[in-house]
Amino acid sequence: MGDTMGFLKVSRKDTEYRPVGERLSDSSEVTPLRGDSQTTEQASRCMDCGTPFCHWGCPIGNIIPEWNDLVFRGKWKQALDLLHARNNLPEITGRVCPAPCEYSCVLAINDDSVTIRENELSIVEKGFATGYIKPNPPAVRTGKKVAVVGSGPAGIACADQLNKAGHSVTLFEKDDRLGGILRYGIPDFKLEKRILDRRINILAAEGIDIKAGVNVGVDLKVKELLGSFDAIALTGGSREPRDLPIEGRNLKGIYFAMDYLIQYNHQVMGDKIPENEMIDVRGKTVVVIGGGDTGSDCIGVSHRLGASKVIQLELLPRQPEQRPSHEPWPYYPRLFKTTSSHEEGGNREWQVTTKKFTGDGVVKKLHCARVHWEMTPGKPPKMAELNDSEFTIDADIVVLAMGFLSPVHNGLLDALGVEYDKRGNVMTGVDYKTSVDKVYAAGDMHRGQSLVVWAIMEGRDCAREIDLALMGQTSLPKSGF
Repeated sequence: MGDTMGFLKVSRKDTEYRPVGERLSDSSEVTPLRGDSQTTEQASRCMDCGTPFCHWGCPIGNIIPEWNDLVFRGKWKQALDLLHARNNLPEITGRVCPAPCEYSCVLAINDDSVTIRENELSIVEKGFATGYIKPNPPAVRTGKKVAVVGSGPAGIACADQLNKAGHSVTLFEKDDRLGGILRYGIPDFKLEKRILDRRINILAAEGIDIKAGVNVGVDLKVKELLGSFDAIALTGGSREPRDLPIEGRNLKGIYFAMDYLIQYNHQVMGDKIPENEMIDVRGKTVVVIGGGDTGSDCIGVSHRLGASKVIQLELLPRQPEQRPSHEPWPYYPRLFKTTSSHEEGGNREWQVTTKKFTGDGVVKKLHCARVHWEMTPGKPPKMAELNDSEFTIDADIVVLAMGFLSPVHNGLLDALGVEYDKRGNVMTGVDYKTSVDKVYAAGDMHRGQSLVVWAIMEGRDCAREIDLALMGQTSLPKSGF
C-alpha cells in the first residue's frame, strides 16, 4: 500500500448529507460527492492486511485494496479499470449498496472500517468527469442472439457482460423506461435517474438493442421469444408484494410501497399522473408499515410530498447499535440504522402488529398491539401479543412496505412453464439454467428479494454460463474469490 500507516494517521470520514431544510425542498441526491483530496486521504486508511476480507464480504469480489492503493497514488484511470473489471454499475452500488464489504474490513475489528463505498463512487464519478468512461463496442460479433428480459441491476449486468463477449443482446423492459427497481423503486434523493440514463446510453452505444415498453409474454409471445434467440435470461426481479390480509384491507387509502414509489418517481421525471390515481399525502398523516430500506424510502417521499406526520411501524424488535455476539466479524450484522429519511422527521415504533384497519370507506385508524419476541439461537423466533397492549393510530394514508414474496408468476413465467422452488422463485441449477431449454434466470427472480450487489453478481455469472453454453468456452470472469 502507498501508506501502510495511513489507518493510524487518518480517521474515518462518514457519509455527509445536505442540510435537512435544503434537501426537503427538492428531489436531488441528499449526499454530495466527495472531493479528490478527501477520497485520497480516506483511501490511505486501507491497510496492507495479509488477508483482505473485504473481498469475502463483497458478492462480486471487488478488488478493493488494489483500487484504494491506486487512488492514493493518483492513478485514477487504473483504479477505474480495476473497478469495472468486477462491477458493471459502480455508480449505483456506490450510492445504494449497504456495503457488506465494510463490515468485513480487517480494520473494523478494532477501529472504523475504510469508506469503501464512498471511495468506489469517487472513482467512477472521476471516470465520467474526465471522459475515461466512453462506449467501447466489441470488435467481433459471435453471431449468437441473446434476450435479457428485465432491466434491473441483474439484467443490465447480464446484458453488458454478454455484449462484451460479442453476442447480439436485446434487453427487454416492460416499463416505459429501463432500470427496473433502480428507476422506479428508488427515489431520486438516493439515486438520480440521470445517473442511470448515463450508463444506459453507453450500453446502447456499445450495441445492446434496448426495447422498453415491451411486456414479454404479452406483447412478444413466448413462442416467438424462444424461436428468435439462442438463449434467454430472465432477470425480471421479485415484484409480488407481501400483503397484510386483515380486516379493513379493502378500504381506500392503503397502498403497496412500490405503487407509491413508482408514482413518485414518475412525478419527479415530469410525467403527468391522472387525478383519480394520485396518492395525495399533503397535510395528511402517513403510516408506513415495514421497517426496511423500502419503508425508509417511503418516509423520505412522504416528507417531500408534504405529509404533516409520518409514522413507521416495525413488527420486529429494534436492532442493536453494536455488533451482537452471534454475528461476529467478518459477518454482515443486522444493526439499528438511521437513514437520511429518518433524520428528516417522523416517529418510529418497533414490535407492533397491526390487527385491523377501520374507516368509512377510507382508512382512518389502525388498530395495533405490542408484541414480544422470544429469540432462541438455532430456533425460529416466536411472537406473542402482550396482554392489554392494544392501541390505535390515526391515519389518512397507509403504505405497506413489507417486502416481496416472489416474482410475478402470471404471464411470462407461467407461459414459459418454468419450475419454481418452494418459495415461488424461478428454480435453476448452479449454472442458472431453468427447467426450460435455453432459458436462464438470475437476480431476485431466481434468489428472492436481495441486495443490488447480489443482483449484479448473479447477472454477471449468469452471462458467463450462457456464454459457455453458446461457445463451449468463456473468457468472462466468475464473481467472488
